[in-house]
Amino acid sequence: MNFERNINYYELDGMNVVHHSNYIRYMEEARIYLLDKIGLPYKKIEDNGIMIPVLEVNYKYKNPARFGDIIVINVNISEFDGIKLKMKYEITNKETGKLLGTGDTKHCFTNSNMRPVSLKKANKEFYNIFEEAMNNE
Repeated sequence: MNFERNINYYELDGMNVVHHSNYIRYMEEARIYLLDKIGLPYKKIEDNGIMIPVLEVNYKYKNPARFGDIIVINVNISEFDGIKLKMKYEITNKETGKLLGTGDTKHCFTNSNMRPVSLKKANKEFYNIFEEAMNNE
């Protein structure tokens, strides 16, 4: 699934390229976008007592983004078993097609007390939506 966004001036560092920390934010924006598009807005998930904390973030920088660029973040669910979730990201420059970087995030499902849960047992509807989204990638 592709998510697009413009690069803002305030996201730049002293070298006039996007500060490295922003790529983690871009991945989060794309993840939230994917959840909305598959019918599971994050608010709906949380309102049902389910949390999806980040366990791990990896990102490999290839090329910088600059002010005025439009980036495309391809995000998909690469692993899902109802207890853990892994998402992969590929960020490119929309105009040039140049690869800016790749990454992944690992998550688990918890209740509101941050205790791990099996989504299959805690919310079968959500489980089915995640499973279908992973299989449709």
